[in-house]
Amino acid sequence: MRHLIRLAPLAGLIAISGCETIQGAGRDMQTAGQVLTQQGYQAQNRMGEPAVTPPAAMPGY
Repeated sequence: MRHLIRLAPLAGLIAISGCETIQGAGRDMQTAGQVLTQQGYQAQNRMGEPAVTPPAAMPGY
């Protein structure tokens, strides 16, 4: 029982850090998606397609 009490704070820290890791991975994936979308718009414009304006809701354009 004493070992469980000693390990409880460690288990809590691992759980908290896991949540932060997932959240960071989500942000990274979102950023990668925005970059791919921007590259797609640029490729369309270079190929002679009609000029396409990226959505205003996406930051960084």
